[in-house]
Amino acid sequence: MHALPHDHTGARIKRLRLERHLTQRALSDLSQVPYSTLTKTEQGILPASPHLIAAVARALRVEVATVTGQPYVTELRADELDILIQPIREALDLFDLGPDPDITPRPGQLLHDDAEGLHAAVRAGEIKQTASQLPGLIAEATTAAHTAGTTEGWLLLASLYRTAYDVTSKLGYTDLATIALDRMEWAAQRASSAVVDGMYRYMRALTYLRAGQYRTGDRIIRMGLNILEQEEPGRVRDVVTGQLNLGAAVLAGRAQDRDRAEGHLEEAGRIAKRTGEAPTVHWLAFGPTNVSVHRVSVLAELDEYGAAAQAGAATVIPREWPASRRSHHYAEVARAQMWTGSLDDAFLNLLRARKAAPQQARYHQTVRETYAGLEAAKRQLPDSFLSYGSWLGI
Repeated sequence: MHALPHDHTGARIKRLRLERHLTQRALSDLSQVPYSTLTKTEQGILPASPHLIAAVARALRVEVATVTGQPYVTELRADELDILIQPIREALDLFDLGPDPDITPRPGQLLHDDAEGLHAAVRAGEIKQTASQLPGLIAEATTAAHTAGTTEGWLLLASLYRTAYDVTSKLGYTDLATIALDRMEWAAQRASSAVVDGMYRYMRALTYLRAGQYRTGDRIIRMGLNILEQEEPGRVRDVVTGQLNLGAAVLAGRAQDRDRAEGHLEEAGRIAKRTGEAPTVHWLAFGPTNVSVHRVSVLAELDEYGAAAQAGAATVIPREWPASRRSHHYAEVARAQMWTGSLDDAFLNLLRARKAAPQQARYHQTVRETYAGLEAAKRQLPDSFLSYGSWLGI
């Protein structure tokens, strides 16, 4: 078993703390992270949980990405993904320039079909394919939207901005993901779509979840729910409303507010009974399965890892569920199992996460932190464990 990398998350926390001339006790007080947890995390004995990372980042007044070391540039370069980021950035900058005279957009249905194809690809875990095709399609759709000025054109552009958010957030480019969300809101306003605006609020709230600003995230969720009241009742509104409740549940869980988390989960469950499984309604994968998957996440955020591992093992994922969501779920279950000492089971779920969506798992923070935790446990693990670490770039 090889040693943890020098630049693991705990080591970065220590370096940032020393740069600010803080003792471990001082940072523990500022972040409200227990002293023993902080010291063991800095030493690499304990993996850094999302709650700890957000709390420390907030106390040190740095971005979460600074603590986690994202984006993982070396691995991105090895996978030739880094060269795909700048074209996305440039495409997002075209939003207010009007029609490009050098672009003749194809008919709207063809653009819509291509956009749906990218939605499906990113949910299948095909990040590289999506990232390579996305900039050209955004440029074409931008000209089409400005030229026609129709609701359909703006909705199409908003959906592509959402895909840009999905890609850049999965690869760890949080600044670019934020820009993509701003563009999504800009297009949604021109389309006058309460549903797309509600989806934007959901994704915006997730950025505050990652940053540890739970109260702000909850306020954004509430705003999204209010906006959705303007939409005609029906399955689409129910799906987005249910997803907002799931986001609110995780926010409350990470804020250690059990009652509020349970309340949002129960509301999402009631809605899911009406909608059934709706994996392709705005590609949110909402339904009873997603409620069960989010229950695992909430239990983990509440530090109830045993219950989270049990709930994860009992959750049956439908075959048609998006690979990206399956991969994320397996990573969550692996984290819970690691914390309960079920190291073999945890590693098995890391393997499942990689098999479901390898491009996503390679850059997934929970996968990396869980791997580091398993390695720090210094127990006998399968020979494939070391090759998994090499694949991650650790």
